Amino acid sequence: MKVVFDFGGVLFRWHPPSFLARVWPHRVPDLEAGVEVARQFFQHYGGDWGAFDQGLIDAETVVARIAARTGWPFDEVRAVVDAVPDELQVLPETVALIEELKSAGHRLYYLSNMPEPYADHLERSYPLHEWFDGGVFSGRVKRSKPSAEAFQCAARAFDAAPQELVLLDDLPANIAAARAQGWQGLEFSTAGAVRPALMALLQWANSSGKS
Repeated sequence: MKVVFDFGGVLFRWHPPSFLARVWPHRVPDLEAGVEVARQFFQHYGGDWGAFDQGLIDAETVVARIAARTGWPFDEVRAVVDAVPDELQVLPETVALIEELKSAGHRLYYLSNMPEPYADHLERSYPLHEWFDGGVFSGRVKRSKPSAEAFQCAARAFDAAPQELVLLDDLPANIAAARAQGWQGLEFSTAGAVRPALMALLQWANSSGKS
């Protein structure tokens, strides 16, 4: 069985309310306010941000659209968009899980909703080619989770049947969509929390000849 990692909230730090509280303290005084501002800004990763994720618009266009839609100043919106790469700090516990899985001989991949500029940053900043056997960024294939096409594209890229793949993702909608395509899916909160269920699944797959 091949293990497929999401990035934001799984391998890299990503919690929009606390991120916005750091970047926009004048607009986001606490996490409760951050939840609402994040909803308006990212639109649950649909709308303007969804188009950016899918590589359908560039950074300047998403900034202009968000500013026009919300009334927030263009320069403030751009400051948020520009701050995302530094926010994507690697989570050491997940790296340890990756290294454990690789040492055990498992094939690892990634499927990430990530605009191209951020994907480029992560490839420059981290040894993705050492951690993973391959991966798919939404901004490069013009498809994003939870669409069926994103999972179908990934399965082709990983040369795997759906039943051979298990997704680790922090968003329940993505887990549900993966399962609808025949994948296994485990909702991720922390590496330590997901590890027992993942190891049990991999052991079962190995014993049943599905690895």
